[in-house]
Formats: sequence, C-alpha cells, structure tokens
Amino acid sequence: MNLQEVTMADRIVLNGVSYHGKGAIKEIVPELQRGGYQKIFVTSDPDLVKFGVTAKVTDLLEEAGIAYSLYDGIKPNPTIQNVQEGVKAFREAKADAIVAIGGGSSMDTAKAIGVIITNPEFEDVRSLEGIAPTKNHAVPTIAVPTTAGTAAEVTINYVITDVEKQRKFVCVDTNDIPAIAVVDPEMMSSMPKGLTAATGMDALTHAIEGYTTKAAWEMTDMFHLEAIKLIGQNLRAAVNNDPRGREGMAMAEYIAGMGFSNVGLGIDHSMAHCLSAHYDTPHGMACAQLLPLSMEYNRDYTGEKYREIARVMGVESVDSMSQEEYRDAAIAAVRKLSEDVGIPQKNERIREEDLEILAADALADACCPGNPREATKEDVIAMYRQLM
Repeated sequence: MNLQEVTMADRIVLNGVSYHGKGAIKEIVPELQRGGYQKIFVTSDPDLVKFGVTAKVTDLLEEAGIAYSLYDGIKPNPTIQNVQEGVKAFREAKADAIVAIGGGSSMDTAKAIGVIITNPEFEDVRSLEGIAPTKNHAVPTIAVPTTAGTAAEVTINYVITDVEKQRKFVCVDTNDIPAIAVVDPEMMSSMPKGLTAATGMDALTHAIEGYTTKAAWEMTDMFHLEAIKLIGQNLRAAVNNDPRGREGMAMAEYIAGMGFSNVGLGIDHSMAHCLSAHYDTPHGMACAQLLPLSMEYNRDYTGEKYREIARVMGVESVDSMSQEEYRDAAIAAVRKLSEDVGIPQKNERIREEDLEILAADALADACCPGNPREATKEDVIAMYRQLM
C-alpha cells in the first residue's frame, strides 16, 4: 500500500457516562458510592458558592455522609497559579475523586489538577500545552456545568492563562475528559442574562467552527447541525430565563461539545483566546463578537455548509438561493441572534498598538490550524480592527 494513501482514522472520545435533564444532580451521590470514593475534592468559583449554586451539590454530599473539601479560588480565566494551588489543596485534602461545579473555568481547572495529580511530571503546567504525552488518566472526575456554553464536561480540551506571558494556551488530552458529565438545567437557572447570552453564543461558535473546520466529518456534522438548530430555537428564551429555553441550551451546548472536542475549532477561538489573555475579555463574549466576522472571512472556503447553517437557523427557502445568498443569510441569522441577546458588537478595549502581538498570538494558538482558510497576520489584524 502507498503510505501517502493512508489516512488517520476519525476518532470520537466522549464521557463514559452522562446524565441529562432536570434533577440530574441526584445521580452524583450514587455514582460516587458505586466508585467507593472516600474524599471528594470539589472545585467551584466564589460567586457560585456565594449564591448557593455549589451548595445544591455539596448538600447532597453532606446528606449522604460523603466527605469533601471545597476549593473555590478559581478565577474566570484560570491561571497557572490557580492550577498549582489546586494541586497542593488536592494533596492536602487526601482526596480520591473530583466533582467540578461551574463554567469552563472550574472544569478546566479541575481537568488540569486531575491530570497533574496522576502525571506529576507536568506540575509546571506549561508543559501540558498542545497535545501533552501524559501516560495516566486524570483523577476520576464528575463535571457539573452551570453555564450552557463551554461544554468542558464532555471535551478533551482545557485552556489555562499564562499571566506572565499574557497568553492563553490550549491543552488537548484524551486523559483529561471527565468520567461522568451531569448536565442539569436547574444548575444553570441562576445565570444572569449577560452570561447566558455570552456562553450561549460561545456554544454556537463551537458548533459553527466545528462544522466548518478542516477535520469535520459526517458524525461531527450531525452533532454540530443539531446544536446550531437548538441554539437558534432556545437561546433567546434562555436569556429570558424560560425553563424550556434553559433545557434546550443545556442539551445544545453538550451536543456541540461532542462534536468540536473531536475535530477542533478555528480562527474565532484563536483570536478570542488572545482578547481574554490581554484584556480579560470574557471568553464567550469574545467568541460572540468575532463570530460574524470569522464567518464572513471563511465564507468562500465552506462549500455548501452555510446553506445548512441558514436552514437550521430557521431561514426559509434556502434551496432557491444562490451560494452568495445563502452565505449572506447564514451570517445575517447569526448576527441577528447575537444582537437579539444583547451582545455588544464592538470591543473598545482593543488598542492599535497591540494588534501585532494579538495577531501573532492568534496565529500561534492551537485552534488556528483547523480553520478552513489559511489566515495571515494581515487578515487577523483586519478582523481585530473591525471590532475596535
């Protein structure tokens, strides 16, 4: 056989077990009991603790007599220091399992902690960047999302901020995926409108970038199109705290994660990571602001996929449209949803003198190679300028 004809097999990595729907958190205690775990390390963030969201789970642990230690010193864009402090706290707690409660920040921190505990040679954290050659699976983890956006509970990715170098780095590792995901829309009911909108648009970015990335294939296309449809149908209602909208978004963000985790993302996420690292722009907001711009940039490199995006976003008569028309329609539908849920269309933090380094960092980001169009520094700078 000619080696040039040999291609890599498409791969799907998902949770071993996942629970979905209202009341799903009640499955956490039975799962911990089945595993025979003696001490649980709970990761969460200060706001979730303050507003009683974390307690929805820890109360269940207390009622069942399961010992736990709470680590809540997690920042919105978790840092190397966050992870190293968490590793120290885990060891001091003598824990044997993790329950991660929160958005992407809590779950990403938990993933890094869990991987380092079983692979201590990566304790510097930076060496986990990219596809790290870890040998052992992370500490058994149950991930409980409180936002409908990142899908970190089902992905093999996590993102850490390097404060010293002013950059975010992406880690991709099949050893980090949580053993169990518990996706309960009632855990998301206290999200304020702005956070619901931004995280929901992050989920839409995952679905659209995953659908158009170079590595996309039939199974992931199926996930991504369903996620786009559900987000188009449910995000506006979720922003208004409608329970059915919350349920739809809880399902949508998980399905999007099932796809993009296995095929990667694109230039939107590459650029968004830089906005978070340099200006502390919330990740979902950065992705949302960039999404129509990145779609416009990629439009001529997506074949007929924008027609299907337009279709599932509710655009009528797409089959009678020309290629230019359905591409315009897909971008317009995404922009309209973004505006309807209150996403600001400009980012006033971006400074002209930062554009060179922002572009360089974006092109070096792990998500960049998956973009359907090869990006240049000039292209990236032009997109950032459109946001200013």
